[in-house]
This record gives sequence, structure tokens and C-alpha cells, in this order.
Amino acid sequence: MRKRALILLADGFEAVEALTPANFLRRAAIEISLCSCQDEGIVVASSTNIRVECDLRLEQAEVDSYDMLIVPGGDPGYKNLMNNAGVLELIRDFDAAGKWLAAICAAPLVLKEAGVLEGRRHTSYPDLRDEFDPEYYSEDLVVCDGRLLTSRGPVPAVEFSFALLAALMPERVVELLKDKTLYDLT
Repeated sequence: MRKRALILLADGFEAVEALTPANFLRRAAIEISLCSCQDEGIVVASSTNIRVECDLRLEQAEVDSYDMLIVPGGDPGYKNLMNNAGVLELIRDFDAAGKWLAAICAAPLVLKEAGVLEGRRHTSYPDLRDEFDPEYYSEDLVVCDGRLLTSRGPVPAVEFSFALLAALMPERVVELLKDKTLYDLT
């Protein structure tokens, strides 16, 4: 059965953190749905005003349809997500269903607001480390704790993407994509 991932977007999202995972996961034949978390419409603007037409709206997202939920950072994108009760409920529903949760840069704050970080190792954009419990905070570029994946920011988005792939696909698929995208040349 084909794997599926949902990426949440709100105005002010970080394009690299949202679209790099979308690109790499689609290359591995994972079905990606971009989800508008705006009050109206399906077009969402990044923090650098890159406009993205989403596949669906938040109220159309169904937990049972996906294997993974991905939350990008970006300012004010993460704040817009964090202040959206529907987003927080969806995150809690994904977690309760045992689905993968992934967040990058400032987006772990959205997971914290949803109440799903407690007792789990994680990372975030370095300037935000004081917002998290130091017992569980890591300086690693990508952190995996059970079905929770977190990462630090735009440049680590490639590492984050391969961690997402490793969570959903066989190792041979991940290695093939690394080869095809010249990953080992970095």
C-alpha cells in the first residue's frame, strides 16, 4: 500500500522546510498532500512570498488517510499553526493514532503547544532551545524518538527529508534516492 504524508501550511511557512520534504518524498513515490491551514482558500504564501496552491484545506484532512504529519517552521507560519485550534487537534489525533509526527525549525513549538512533546527527545531552531525541557532537548540536526522526528532549520531540511524517508520506506529506496540526488557528494 502506498505511503501518504500530510504537510501543514499556513501563511509565513518556510518554503525550504516544507517543499524539500515534499520533493524528496514524492521522488520516492510517497503521496504528499499539502494542506492549507488558512481561514479561507487553498493558496498559502511562504515567509518569502512564494505562493503554493494546496491540495486540501485543514477541515478536509483525515488522520486515517495518512502515515505521517509534517509541520514546517517559518515565521510567522509556525505561530499561525500554533494559534489554530484545528491544527493542534489534528496533531493530537495523529499522535493518538500512532502515526508519525515530524516538525522542523520553529515547528516543534507547535507540537509542544499540542502537548505531544512531553517525555520525548527533540530538537528545534537553536535560538528556541530555552522554550523546551532541557532534559529532552538535543543539539543534533535530526532527532528521532519513537514516531517523532524533529530537525533544526532550512539547511538541515535535506537530512530531515531522508530521515522522513527512512521512517516510511525500505532502506534500499532511501539509498537509491541518495544516489540519484548526489547526496554522497556533499
